Amino acid sequence: MTTSPALLIAGHGTRDEGGADALRALVRLLAERHPEVPVAGGFFGVPDSPLPLTDAVDGLVGRGADRLAVIPLLTAPTGPVPEALPAVLARASERHPGLTHVCGAELGPHPKLLDVLERRLDQALGSGARKPADRARTTVLLVGHGTTDPYANAEVARAARLLWEGRGFAGVETAFVSQAAPDVPAGLDRCRALAATAGPGGPGRIVVLPYFLLPGGPVERLHMQAEGWAAAHPGTDVFGATVIGPEPEVADVIMERYRAAVAGEPPLGSAPCACRAAAEDARQAHGAAWQGASLTAGAGER
Repeated sequence: MTTSPALLIAGHGTRDEGGADALRALVRLLAERHPEVPVAGGFFGVPDSPLPLTDAVDGLVGRGADRLAVIPLLTAPTGPVPEALPAVLARASERHPGLTHVCGAELGPHPKLLDVLERRLDQALGSGARKPADRARTTVLLVGHGTTDPYANAEVARAARLLWEGRGFAGVETAFVSQAAPDVPAGLDRCRALAATAGPGGPGRIVVLPYFLLPGGPVERLHMQAEGWAAAHPGTDVFGATVIGPEPEVADVIMERYRAAVAGEPPLGSAPCACRAAAEDARQAHGAAWQGASLTAGAGER
């Protein structure tokens, strides 16, 4: 009998315990929903992670796995990193002779992830998101990590366009936490300018939406930047949404990527472990601490 390849979820480096806990929760969810597939997860790209990818590989090998299907837990390609995923996997194969792997595509912007993002927007706005008129006066700032790779940054712009299509928001702008422009304050300036050009009755509020799967340091920087901008612009209502998190939709997309990798379907870009999202996703459908709280100065406790 042929056993299924083990599923290895590869998150991009974090030292944040909250991010590690979220990945553990996602691994548990997948294990419960797909008991036939051994699954583990960890982080690559930074030292001193609380959940190293190498430990996840060792654990799967200890459970008898000799084949891995590696799915990068990313919404977009990372761009250049000090310790890239192929290098980590190559060292794992050296430590475990006979271990083979195939690398699938990253997750976004998949229609199911866009649905979760829409839910995060509704949660941030609370009761003020229920009617078409409410959405029509809402501008969204979708914030990605940011990288020196223009392709990776373009994936965030693609997600913004897909999130805007058919959902009734006044607009979806993009920004990045680091390494790419516009940064979060500049992105908020653009959203505010959009509201100003619309005139009376136009877009009157902004939702800052992290395009991140897990919490961590970059998300905290995003929060601080958004809160600082809101304090300096008390006349603009700014709301904060939470990260995507370990949701069932994320598990579904991971399994879709897993099955494609096992079936030998190459990621877009065709290079080994290229980690490019499948273009078909965009055509199939378009359609925490500060969650739901106004960031306008004087808004009170969050």
